[in-house]
Amino acid sequence: MMARALDSISKKEFKEYDLTKGQYFYLVRIWENRGIIQEKLAEMIKVDRTTAACAIKELEINGFIEKKGEKHNNHCIEVFSERAVETIFNLLQRVRKNIEKDWEFVKKEN
Repeated sequence: MMARALDSISKKEFKEYDLTKGQYFYLVRIWENRGIIQEKLAEMIKVDRTTAACAIKELEINGFIEKKGEKHNNHCIEVFSERAVETIFNLLQRVRKNIEKDWEFVKKEN
């Protein structure tokens, strides 16, 4: 029910941009997680990599996003090794999941 409601709202909000169904999910997650890699984005949105690749390519073609290579890394993680960045990401994912559980509880209890 929540997904359908959010989908309806988003369709109206993004109508002027001619986004296809679901593309705004990608845009929001990319905006929230600047520099996210395609695999992590697919995992976050719960789609397979092929689906994500097609959606991302379409967003890129239409000028909504720009893919950048490794040389454009965020300055705050440049001092960390790849393994450390992965560890940080995984820890933040765990924090996010804990917050989601709290959010669900609060939503149910109003």
